Amino acid sequence: MSAATDLPYTDEHAIFRRTARRFFGTECVPEQHEWEAAGQVPRAIWERAGELGLLCPTIPAEYGGGGGDTLYSIVLMEEQVRAGVVAPMLSLHNDVVAPYVARYGTEAQKHRLLPQMAQGCMIGAIGMTEPGAGSDLQAIACRARRDGEDYVIRGQKTFISHGHMADLIVLAAKVGDDPASRKISLFLFETANAEGFRRGRHLEKLGQHAADTAELFFDDVRVPASSLLGDEVGRGFGQLMDRLVEERLMTGVGAVAFIDRALELTIDYVKERKAFGQRVFDFQNSRFKLAEATTEAVILRVFLNRCIIDFMNGRLDADTAAILKWWSTEQQCAIVDDCVQLHGGYGYILDYPIAKMWLDARISKIYGGSNEIMKEIIARAL
Repeated sequence: MSAATDLPYTDEHAIFRRTARRFFGTECVPEQHEWEAAGQVPRAIWERAGELGLLCPTIPAEYGGGGGDTLYSIVLMEEQVRAGVVAPMLSLHNDVVAPYVARYGTEAQKHRLLPQMAQGCMIGAIGMTEPGAGSDLQAIACRARRDGEDYVIRGQKTFISHGHMADLIVLAAKVGDDPASRKISLFLFETANAEGFRRGRHLEKLGQHAADTAELFFDDVRVPASSLLGDEVGRGFGQLMDRLVEERLMTGVGAVAFIDRALELTIDYVKERKAFGQRVFDFQNSRFKLAEATTEAVILRVFLNRCIIDFMNGRLDADTAAILKWWSTEQQCAIVDDCVQLHGGYGYILDYPIAKMWLDARISKIYGGSNEIMKEIIARAL
């Protein structure tokens, strides 16, 4: 059962989907156990994704990207979730980091950095969260002070996805020496040969084990003034808020795809598994639970598609994006939990995909702004 869709997919999107499906299925799925043990993926897989045109698909062709619309990012996210592949985290690179450069960067920044990102030889990350500042971005302590032709950056970041592999970090810092200053700027921080920059330990997470997450330290690191994203100091907070709409849309895309996969796996399981002489599916509780979850999935898909169309037409506002992010991730976690229950004891065994999905899903209610913050955003518009 599926929701009707009005999304304007074309033959080119279908070709892209087949390429993505082959990539995840043949080049990522067989390596997941090894990558989980290592806590990150090899750089070669990023370069392979670049060769296949799976990186920066929505970035204009003049900067090395695919020049496509948002539907290419939707397709990529759906196929990655469908394959059960957590890393490489292509959406972070494609739909979060690269658009900062494309939207706010100078022409020199765009022409120099985006082609490398599209090729997979420059992996992107975003440095916002700190030990004392998560959803409250105004509370960040990382500072950048101007010193001649450079900025000198001091501070710490944590929970940074791609932290150990990143070559380019969109780094949020307050500018100036005044402790009371609330002016945030974003810097395009290149990690290669950056004296005073250190990567901390691999953070051990509840789920998403193949995706590297790290602490980052900046001990009076000098970067050229040209590293400032754009050409005006103090615009960082507005830039961050603007880009969060797309980030939350993509979180919704992932959540709905996640639900679809969990239901598919669970329906197949309960139709095969027998208890008390009948299929688990034949118990009324099982059928009712799956009927409820399928209804939620259909309703969510309809709402998601509306949000995608609005985004493509420049109409998706922050309030609606917050509604999507909050409700889709709440349902994602609730439905996956029900699916674990329907698997019985096997749902608790990591050999079964549903168990890993339960672990991987939980972060969705926290990243991109916690769901409590989403409710605050929604409430302010009432």
